[in-house]
Amino acid sequence: MRRGWIAALALIGLAGCARTGTDTAAGAGDDWSTPGGDAGKTHFSRLGEITPANVGTLGFAWAYDLGTGRGQEATPVVIDGVMYTSGQAGRVYALDAASGRELWSFTPDLDMQAARAACCDMVNRGVAVTAGKVIVGALDGWLYALDAKTGKVAWKADTITDRTRGYTITGAPEVAGDLVVIGNAGAEYDTRGYVTAYRIADGKAAWRFFTVPHDPKQGPQESPALDAALKTWDPASRWDIGGGGTAWDAIAYDAAADTLYVGVGNGGPYSIAERSPKGGDNLYLSSIVALDRKSGRLKWHYQETPGDSWDYTATQPMILTELTVDGRRRPVIIHAPKNGFLYVIDRETGKPLAANALVRTSWASGYDLKTGRPRLTPAGSAYWQGPKIVFPGSPGARNWMPGAWDPARGLYFASVLDMGNLIFPTVSGAPPRRAKALNTGAALIFTPDLVEALPTLPPPVRAAVEALPEMKWVREKPYSAEIRAIDPLTGKTRWTVPTGGWQDRGGVLATASGLVFHGMLDGRLVARDAGTGRALKAIDTGSSIMAAPMTYRVKGVQYVAVATGFGGGGWPYVPDYSAAYRYGNANRLIVFKLGGGAVPKPAPLPPLEVAPAPPPQAAGTTPAVIAHGQQLFFQNCAICHSNQPRSTAPDLRRLDGAVHAMFDRIVLEGALKDAGMPRWDDVLTKADAAAVHAYLKEMQVKTRTRELALKRAGKPLDSRSLAILSNY
Repeated sequence: MRRGWIAALALIGLAGCARTGTDTAAGAGDDWSTPGGDAGKTHFSRLGEITPANVGTLGFAWAYDLGTGRGQEATPVVIDGVMYTSGQAGRVYALDAASGRELWSFTPDLDMQAARAACCDMVNRGVAVTAGKVIVGALDGWLYALDAKTGKVAWKADTITDRTRGYTITGAPEVAGDLVVIGNAGAEYDTRGYVTAYRIADGKAAWRFFTVPHDPKQGPQESPALDAALKTWDPASRWDIGGGGTAWDAIAYDAAADTLYVGVGNGGPYSIAERSPKGGDNLYLSSIVALDRKSGRLKWHYQETPGDSWDYTATQPMILTELTVDGRRRPVIIHAPKNGFLYVIDRETGKPLAANALVRTSWASGYDLKTGRPRLTPAGSAYWQGPKIVFPGSPGARNWMPGAWDPARGLYFASVLDMGNLIFPTVSGAPPRRAKALNTGAALIFTPDLVEALPTLPPPVRAAVEALPEMKWVREKPYSAEIRAIDPLTGKTRWTVPTGGWQDRGGVLATASGLVFHGMLDGRLVARDAGTGRALKAIDTGSSIMAAPMTYRVKGVQYVAVATGFGGGGWPYVPDYSAAYRYGNANRLIVFKLGGGAVPKPAPLPPLEVAPAPPPQAAGTTPAVIAHGQQLFFQNCAICHSNQPRSTAPDLRRLDGAVHAMFDRIVLEGALKDAGMPRWDDVLTKADAAAVHAYLKEMQVKTRTRELALKRAGKPLDSRSLAILSNY
């Protein structure tokens, strides 16, 4: 593995469109009542005490140690002076919003075997607060309702229909009247997506909507919507794997229409040639589905990526607002999913009003708004017929990082990534389902690493890749990562500013006073002029920031708050420009106010030491055993263990003697499950564990040899040099 993340996974302009007027969700005030700020999830605040003129005095107010060291993606909720926020795997914290004093905290009793199926860190994106309850989804699939005053469990509900499969929860619940709705993650594993509504009063299930059909041989579908969807799937589809379509984020409720809008995830396995061999749109993958709140019945759907094969989820945050289009005021959804396009969708009909490309797109050349369908370019994206470089890549042009909508300026502020990946099948034929394990059937190499990785590819594959026309894009601009201000109806960018690297993209906050706030992986919280993008203030926190900032007011004082911690997709691959690389990844909630002081920064990490020598290989260890261990490592372990020295998970090439001695107890018996390492004896045999151990010893020897050479040459033991070893 190199410096990037290599993982085995896998608006047309409208003439005469007016600017926006008043929003249906006009932004948050003193309270910030949902992770998105308001009912429309606009991440926009009406507060105006902090302005472009005085933001230069913004400084430290207080901080709270979350007690963890993983990715932080949640935006806090503040109601009546109390802050509620979630953290790693579904922990919840209630704090005095003016002082940071802890009122209570909650840690779910986590089933690590279920949590093992988390593709993208043990993250959580927020809580719902309603009717005296704080509701959170834990990583292992349990939905908890906690008493808002005490933190005690009022009820809990098991959201997982089949615990032999790789379901988890990472998203925030959505309150809809007297119901709370939650989806699950796991489309890369062996799951069939759905959302479930529970009664807030007692946690009883009210209805469930499945997002993909089941095998018709198993009996009738659960709803007429699935009968219709079944016609878009091959009857010989890989029903055993599940189909994917998990709704891991992006659930929004429109009270006026009494409608829920749910973003649906990618297909599983990735390739439609494997998942649904005869093709088809494969509804409702990569779609927005509008559901009746009371019954869960489908009202309409809009599929943004028909026949998804590229991990193009539609689970990215939606913004509900109103726009004037062709002289008519319409309720709309502003949505930028992974696939590279920015959509404006009519909330009443599900029809796209605009669909503009934000980045380079090789899978489609644009959209026909009359049909609502993309103009596909199969020659450039059908990787099951041969390796392809597909833009955008699996990380998406947009991802979970919330954007913000400023109704007065008519601008959508968001992080945008223009990057592709080489994608190719990992197997031929139809491999059996791997329970609770990755079933993507594809491998990825991201374009920032592709030129360097070419020599490591088999000669025929290398020649085929070098001949692809997209290599010109790769050589000209492997990627760009930016914060942009965008007109959603035209797709035109008002301003853009680069961020530090392709992993450096976080959530955004906009305010009525004309400010845009966002964090960066290098540890800075940046305040920009909403009209120009000019940086007005940058505060070095010493902690990497991905989550969206928020703002609230208590007793006349306006505060800005943000959670810190690197993680998410590719979470073990800590970039060397990040604060997490320099200071570690201790998670904090940091709050700012006008006239505040300097942020206390963590102590810098000590210099890297040369890897210790591992114990000798066991008798009978052969190159074939080591090769088998390498295969098992990349199938099961590499998604968490990047084998980089500053990784947020242990670098397994740097183990000391005591850990080597208890290797089997850790891997097969769960000796470190309380530290986040589950047992693997349901997947790996004792011989398998020995093979993985042998491979890691081999890597440790090579790491030590190289580091000794670097030390003798007076060169730093940096992650860039060491990461290359992962390809040995």
